[in-house]
Amino acid sequence: MAKASILILKIAMILVTMGWVSVWLLKPTQLWTRKWKVAEKSASTTVFGYNGLDFAVYSFPLILVAIMGLVYIKLKPDEARNRQGKSSISALSNPLIVNSYIGVLSGTEILAIILFFLFLAWTFYAHISNDFKKMTPNKSFKLNEWQFKLFRMATRSGLLAEACLALLLLPVLRGMTITRLLGTFFIWGEKKHILDEMWKWQKKGRIYLAGEIAFVTALVIWITSLPQVRRRRFEIFYYTHHLYMVFLVFFLFHTGDRHFYMVFPGVFLFGLDKLLRMIQSRTTTCILSAKVLPGKAVELILPKDPMLKYTPTSIIFMKIPIISKFQWHPFSITSSSRVDDSTMSVIIKCEGWWTNSLYNKICAQLNSDANRKQCINVAIEGPYGPPSPNFLRYDSMLLIAGGIGITPFLSMLQDIASIQNSGRNKFPSRIYLNPDQKSSEVKKPSTVTDLFLICSFILSITCSILVSLVMRMKRLKKELKPFSAKQGTKHSAEASTCREEHKIQFTGRPSFQDIFYKYSDDTSGSSVGVFVCGSESMKESVASCCMLNSQDFKKGTAQKRKPFFSFHSLNFTL
Repeated sequence: MAKASILILKIAMILVTMGWVSVWLLKPTQLWTRKWKVAEKSASTTVFGYNGLDFAVYSFPLILVAIMGLVYIKLKPDEARNRQGKSSISALSNPLIVNSYIGVLSGTEILAIILFFLFLAWTFYAHISNDFKKMTPNKSFKLNEWQFKLFRMATRSGLLAEACLALLLLPVLRGMTITRLLGTFFIWGEKKHILDEMWKWQKKGRIYLAGEIAFVTALVIWITSLPQVRRRRFEIFYYTHHLYMVFLVFFLFHTGDRHFYMVFPGVFLFGLDKLLRMIQSRTTTCILSAKVLPGKAVELILPKDPMLKYTPTSIIFMKIPIISKFQWHPFSITSSSRVDDSTMSVIIKCEGWWTNSLYNKICAQLNSDANRKQCINVAIEGPYGPPSPNFLRYDSMLLIAGGIGITPFLSMLQDIASIQNSGRNKFPSRIYLNPDQKSSEVKKPSTVTDLFLICSFILSITCSILVSLVMRMKRLKKELKPFSAKQGTKHSAEASTCREEHKIQFTGRPSFQDIFYKYSDDTSGSSVGVFVCGSESMKESVASCCMLNSQDFKKGTAQKRKPFFSFHSLNFTL
């Protein structure tokens, strides 16, 4: 019964999405315009009028898909994914373009961008061709033929923002992984006497002044989103983006309600998501413990409900009122919900005003006996992460971390270690962890002395118990050894259910091409998940190596089959 319900929901979501996309494709045509005018005239006699029809056709489908998607995720069982080889879908997810200006683009992203621009071109062409066919220059503006054509092109270009805004707010919803799309706005000028019309707040038609205010607001938001401002002046970026409310209000005044119905689904879902997050984050909790780590980093232990489960690589948004009452910052969870039932941990690297303030606050409390027991209140949103651990489907994994980018991998390794003996899920048989920075030479306290002291006082213990204790200590050392930074050479540990090696390399800045070349020989014919978290330059280098080393499986030949590398970026930096 559950499988049938899941299948019905999946088919329904596909059909509703296809219908919503079809409306967008048919909307610029003359056929749709004629039929829609008749439908609106018929709906005007009903209780809701044409507003109800516009909402049902333009707005409700996307809201319905969001509701069905939520039910689908709740009903879908947490099943282990099967190992997959190379397929056309997985090939599209790999990087195809690596450039320092545009970053890393996969085949799926390139296809989505091409389809979206084709849709914009189709919408513009359909509108402008109909306008030119029934061209009657506007006498109120006193325009000649070429001026009127330019005026209609400017108007239709501005209407393209409707399609961009319909998708713009969807990626902002927490937990969604839709690629962020950028809306483009066009403002064209005609002659000087048109300025009088631009400054009017007319009661009918388009309000040009409202459009200008919306455009200036969007321009300010875009300028503060540039990396030069966003990374150096995060506070300006953060507070300026709250002008989106001003932008949406004046966009509504400028375009009217009929055009706003196309944008309303994203606005409604964003508002609902914002309301739920405000309710979730109203309650505050205390930091259970804090530890100062080398490299000016701190580890925070936070309480959580034992019923709360999350997947590896999940993130939380955290606010500390004593530092800022408004700023929320995302951090990767370093613990696993399979291991820690009542707590979760995050590691924070000091790189800005907010993180440095937290670091100084914790150091001051640790150095003061009076303030050591003082509670630091925090508000938490999340966790937000993938619905299932997608890394379990790979035969091997290559983890590449740069600096604090090691944090999402800690939860992955803990999750794998907790399920490798359960037998319920398949887990990668080979893990290769390569930090892009030398680890601190921190020696862990040895428990051998304590063990001998205990054994000297317990003379009545039999030899069998003594042997079991020694074996247990050796096993614990083997489990802790891959995560230790004590030695500068490669470490290896043998999993209990396989004889493959899990390697961690501590050799400074690695040569990615050499690593991929060696890894190809060790994992021939298997699927390899490449997970990267670090700087953009490091991510681009790894993506280039994936492109060079990912080759088709050579079936039916005597040659050694090459592994298929699947690229995944885990960057969460703003």
